[in-house]
Order: sequence, then C-alpha cells, then structure tokens
Amino acid sequence: MRDLNPALKGRRLAPDDYHRNFSDLHPPLDRHEAAVEADRCYFCYDAPCMTACPTAIDIPLFIRQIATDNPIGAAKTILNQNIFGGMCARVCPTETLCEEACVRNTAEEKPVEIGLLQRYATDAAMAENRQFYTRAHETGKRVAVVGAGPAGLACAHRLAMAGHDVIVLEAKEKAGGLNEFGLAAYKTVDDFAQREIEYLLQIGGIEIRGGQMLGRDFTLGELRRDYDAVFLAIGLGSVNALEVQGEDIAGCENAVDFIEALRQADDIADITVGSHVVVIGGGMTAIDAAVQAKLLGADEVTLCYRRGADAMGASKFEQELAASRGVFIRHYLAPKEILGENGSVTGVLFEHTAMKDGMLVATGETGVIAADHVLKAIGQTFVSDHLEDLKLRNGRIAVDAEGRTSLPDVWAGGDCVKKGEDLTVTSVAQGRDAAISINHVLAGEAPLETAVA
Repeated sequence: MRDLNPALKGRRLAPDDYHRNFSDLHPPLDRHEAAVEADRCYFCYDAPCMTACPTAIDIPLFIRQIATDNPIGAAKTILNQNIFGGMCARVCPTETLCEEACVRNTAEEKPVEIGLLQRYATDAAMAENRQFYTRAHETGKRVAVVGAGPAGLACAHRLAMAGHDVIVLEAKEKAGGLNEFGLAAYKTVDDFAQREIEYLLQIGGIEIRGGQMLGRDFTLGELRRDYDAVFLAIGLGSVNALEVQGEDIAGCENAVDFIEALRQADDIADITVGSHVVVIGGGMTAIDAAVQAKLLGADEVTLCYRRGADAMGASKFEQELAASRGVFIRHYLAPKEILGENGSVTGVLFEHTAMKDGMLVATGETGVIAADHVLKAIGQTFVSDHLEDLKLRNGRIAVDAEGRTSLPDVWAGGDCVKKGEDLTVTSVAQGRDAAISINHVLAGEAPLETAVA
C-alpha cells in the first residue's frame, strides 16, 4: 500500500546526509579508550553486572583482560557464554541490564561502558578471524533447528560444538532473524549481522536452508520422524493490528515492514518516507521506526503512545535518543481512526487517555494529527499454526527451565516462548541452554521425557 501514496518519497536528502545519519550510533573504542574505560571497573567479586546479563558473561573477567591488553582473551570469555556477543554489544539495552547494575552508578552516576568494551573485544577477534571452538568427534546425531534467528543459531552453534549435525530451516531466504531484519540500520552498520553469522558458521556441521517454512514445506511430525531432536525458534510471526477504521489506506503500514525494507535496501536513499510521519506505539520498534523516518528526511515525526513515558517498552535512553533526533513524543493518545482522502493517509484521529484508579480510561476528548505516513508499532503476536499437539502457555510455546516442551524430543526458545524480555541476548541464552539440554539427552546423560505437563 505504501507505493500507492504519492506523498511518500525517497532521496529527500543529499547523499552525504544519508551517510552521516545512518553511521554507527556508538563509534567503537580505540585501544587507548578501551584501556582507560576498563580501568574504571572495580572488578567486583560478586558482580551485579554479571547477574544482570541474561547470558551471564563474566564481565569483570573480560574487562580485566582488556585492561591487561588481552582483547582476544576477553573475546573468548564473552563468546563462551554468548556467541552473538558482537551483536549484543551493539543492540543490547545495556542501560537497563548490565550497566544499570554497575556499582559505578552509585558514586558517579556513570557506569562502566560495558557494551562498548564488549564490542571492542569481539570486534578484535572477528577482525583477526580468531576461532575459539572446534567440533567434537561427530556423533552421527541430527538435530533440526527451525528458525535462523539469534536463538536458533546460538542453539545450532552449541550443538555443532558437541559434534552433532544441525540443519537450520529458515522461512526467509536470508538468515539472521531479528538481527538481520528487525533492528535499526544505524545500530548494525557494515552488514555486521551477516558477517557475524559467517564467523559463527566456521565451526562447521551447520547447514542453513532458506525458504523453508513450517507447515508449508515440512511439518513438526516429519521433523520428529527424521531427526533425533528438534529446536523451535520460530519467533512471533504476526503484527498486531490497530483495529480502527482506515487502517488499509495507502501510507499506513507496519513499522516492522518499514524497518525490514530499510535494512535490506541496496541504497537507503531509495526508501520512501512521508513528510509528516506518525508512529503509533511505545516500544523499541516504534522508536527505531520513528528515528529512522526522521533520518530519512521526514520534516516532522510524532510518536504517539496511549500511556505515559514510564510505561513505554523503550528504555529511557532510547526515548532520549529519539528526542535528540527530532522525534516529538506524545503520551496518553489512543488512535481512533486513520483519516484519508483519495485513498491516501491525511492524518490520525486520536482520543486522549488518562490513568484513573490505576486503570487507563478514555477521556472522550479527541484531536487530529496531520500525517501522510503512519507506522504501526503496537507489538507482535505469536502464530501457533502447525504446532500439532504442542502445549501453549500464555499464548506461546510452554517450556521448562531447559527449554523442553510438552513433546519429549522438541525444545523451543526465543520469542516463541515467554521467558524474560524479547531481546536478542535473552534469545541467545535460551538457544544456548536448550542446546546443552539436547546434548545431554542425545549423549544419554538425561532421559528423553516429556518436561511440560
């Protein structure tokens, strides 16, 4: 529908402006900067930063290794726990995880820049193509992984380390999942997502088959028949609708599609955007879409959220980032209708909301924000089709602490389960832990049994 709206245009800016706008959000540290920052760490024995990391990286250890000019050793410490340590260093909300827990906050209100130090180390290892892991003796066991996102590939890598053969079945033609398709372009420059996957795959024993969709090209039953174990990392699959009149008007689209188009563009300048953009939502996707619309040359970008700033899924840092890029954030506005003329968007009718007795209520007061481009970012929904007899919990696949499902030979992880926040680092941890559990079963160290009643 976006191509039918003449108000959406590309090449609104000069070429140099695109290069500058979509350059690295956090430029990497050089050797001296990394050494100075590493010296700020207290190297806590009972490190709260490590506890706050979903993958439990030994943060004091890797920072000490950087402080002693051993970034390659630091990279190994990181990758031992998180094979996607490079991407997580770029996109993790460290301000609400490890850096929020840093004890430096107490004295200085400025944590050690753990994310930048993690990037410094992992970038050094990738630049030298230092591989820390080799496959164990081949076991003859075959595992199917459905989904080539962070959870699926983290699981595949750990299984390959154990000597199993892993076939990764991915619905899209390109691997990467959220890392490749769902993150702001200025967070992962220079095709880093694919370079990290290529680095990971060098361990061997992993085959990725693109264009393979569960329910269309294979069934869960067939996988269980043909493989020794199955790991499901199928993500969510569906974008929530606003369910208001006018949602199908040209110029109203899903923010995830907008971000994906931008990430996959050969030339960012070709991506069309309106002059007056309204983004509806309050999470990371909404922020990423709003900021990038502004960076593409939109004159005005307004992000509208039905609750207050404290309730937004996006971190305070991300909210401040959006504001610094010229995005106008408005709260307590709920969309009532997408307005249009001649088949194209002209604005959004909103109703004001308020908190009353702990409940969000509509006030009855309405207003219109003019727009020629509307981006919807109100979350995604798990699609449970083709899962056969697999038990669900709270709308997603039910799993135990190891990622085992209600079927004895099937594990699951990532956004398709509900364990912690829907973050890259959380998905990596779940994929890694499921691989450890799968390996214990395949090695005969644990019984093959139903884990979820």
